[in-house]
Amino acid sequence: MHILLTGGTGLIGRQLCRHWLEQGHRLTVWSRRPEQVAGICGAQVQGIAKLDEIGEPVDAVVNLAGAPIGDRPWTHKRKMLLWSSRVTLTEVLLAWLERCEQKPQVLISGSAVGWYGDGGERELTEESGPVSEDFASQLCIAWEETAQRAEAMGIRVVLIRTGLVLSAEGGFLSRLLLPFKLALGGRIGNGRQWMPWVHIDDQIALIDFLLHRSDASGPYNACAPNPVRNRDFAKALGHVLHRPAVVPMPELALKIALGELSLLLLGGQRATPARLQAAGFSFRFTDLPAALEDLSGRL
Repeated sequence: MHILLTGGTGLIGRQLCRHWLEQGHRLTVWSRRPEQVAGICGAQVQGIAKLDEIGEPVDAVVNLAGAPIGDRPWTHKRKMLLWSSRVTLTEVLLAWLERCEQKPQVLISGSAVGWYGDGGERELTEESGPVSEDFASQLCIAWEETAQRAEAMGIRVVLIRTGLVLSAEGGFLSRLLLPFKLALGGRIGNGRQWMPWVHIDDQIALIDFLLHRSDASGPYNACAPNPVRNRDFAKALGHVLHRPAVVPMPELALKIALGELSLLLLGGQRATPARLQAAGFSFRFTDLPAALEDLSGRL
C-alpha cells in the first residue's frame, strides 16, 4: 500500500513507519521539515512539504499531527496552536482529498480519550457521550467532526481515541522519569483519577489492525482493557524504577502553576476498548506492571 502520514515524525508515527516499512508498504510523510523525515522515519520514507507534491495515488491516510497538548500552559496563543495543528491541518487534508481523482480507501485520524472530558468514576466505552466539556474535549470533538467529513467522499473513517502511550522513546512517561528517579515522584492530587494507558507496541498493532479491517469505522478507544488510578500508576512506576513514590503533587500547586492545563492531570477517563475487543483485537499488554517491566530496561 501507499500510505500518507501526518505526524509521521512523532512518537507513534515513527514506530508506524518502522512497522510498515518492514511490511513492504510505501510511505510518504507530510511534514514542516521534510528534509528530516528520512533520518527520523527511515531512509525509504519520502518527506513532503506540500500535499500537491504527491504524484501517485494514496491507498490510506493516517492523520496523527498535533502539537503536544500537555507540554505547557494553555494560554490563548497555545490554544490557537493546538487547534490549528489538529483541526485546521485536518481541514487542509480534506481539501486535498476533495481534489484527488483517485481517493484513498481509508482515513485513520487521531483523537484522544480526552474527547470524553473528565469522566470521574463512569466506565467509558465508545457508546458513551462526552461527560464534561473542557478545552481538551472540545478540541477532540472538533478534530473528529472534521475528519468525519471524509465519509461524504466515500472514504472509510476510523477515529483513534488514544490513551496515555507508554514508550521508552518519549511521550508522557519520559517526563515522569526524572522526578521518579530522584525519588520525588508520587500521586497527582488525590490520586483517584483514572489513567487509560496503552503500551506503544499495542498502539502500533491496533492501528495496523484497523487499517486492514475493511469493516472498521468510527471511534475506537486505543487503551488497554484495565485502566488504573493515578496513585496505582505512581506506585507501579516507582516499583519498576526501584524508587519510592510517596511525594504527592498537590492539587492547589498544580492549579496555580498550570492553570486550565491542570484539568488534564487532575481529571481522567475510565475508558475501555470495547469496540476493539469486539472486533477481535487482542492486546499483548493488559497489566500495567507487566507493561512497565517490559519497558524498564530502556527507561
